[in-house]
Amino acid sequence: MNKWLSSVIGVALFAAGGFGVANAQVELKFGHVGAPGSLFAISAEEFAKRANAKLDGNATVTVYGSSQLGKDKELLQKLKLGTVDFSLPSTVMSSVADEFGLFEMPYLIKDRAHMARVEKEIVWDKIVPAAEAKGYKILALWENGFRHITNNVRPVNVPADLQGLKLRTPKGAWRVKMFQTYGANPTPMSFSEVFTALQTGTIDGQENPYAQIYSGKFQEVQKFLSVTGHVYTPAYVTVGADKWAQLDAGIREVLEETAKELQAFVYETAERFEVELLDKIKAAGVEVNEANKQAFIDASGGIYDEFATSVPGGADMVTKAQELAN
Repeated sequence: MNKWLSSVIGVALFAAGGFGVANAQVELKFGHVGAPGSLFAISAEEFAKRANAKLDGNATVTVYGSSQLGKDKELLQKLKLGTVDFSLPSTVMSSVADEFGLFEMPYLIKDRAHMARVEKEIVWDKIVPAAEAKGYKILALWENGFRHITNNVRPVNVPADLQGLKLRTPKGAWRVKMFQTYGANPTPMSFSEVFTALQTGTIDGQENPYAQIYSGKFQEVQKFLSVTGHVYTPAYVTVGADKWAQLDAGIREVLEETAKELQAFVYETAERFEVELLDKIKAAGVEVNEANKQAFIDASGGIYDEFATSVPGGADMVTKAQELAN
């Protein structure tokens, strides 16, 4: 009888593809703030497609974009509560742990090859553990991208052109400090609120990668795009540590492997968007100018100094990241 029971269990596990049967039919909710067609949306949907094919019905990743499950901070709370399984935070992680502020330093990351070296040498050893200490697990790094400024007042060539502009920023303290340093009036606001705020004149402008600008339809309510590239922001495939630990080990392995392998797809898509979407923004009638990046770099010393002195290990991380640029 015992042999027969063991055989039945073995067949059941084999039929489930090696996953524990207790996890069958699990829905894993992936919430993000990106609009349809954004890099966030395309990345999350491709992840779900690949993961679901491998999971073969033992669990299903379902994507909810456009802040359907909450804005960035709400999604982080829901990860800890276990009511959302995945999120894709970016700048907001600097409010979870100061170490993430490394990616708020202006003009620190030169290109994606540089970012790959920083990820390997700094992120997994120095930054990810800070998130884990707060109850989060980061599975992989994807991308938000290089950020540029749009507004309805004037082209921005140098920091002085930002004087007095009401500029939406994400809810991260370092981004606010950066634009205060440049003379703007930064206004932290959730991404889902930005279009209406631009349309009604509550704010003058905002700053985002092309993928977020275009998918958010900001080209419909903005006159000027200034190519500043002032910050490169990763996006972090993040789960709540407690809920993650409850998943079947086989499911966890598939999800983590898929999240990491997808980075190449995300980077390729982002590079293509930098050309295609800029052309589309121009075609929509937005006036585009190349900003004087050196002028912004020259004005950024203060925020580097503050990060180096206020964040434990901050100076060493900056120095190491700069060394990895070459």
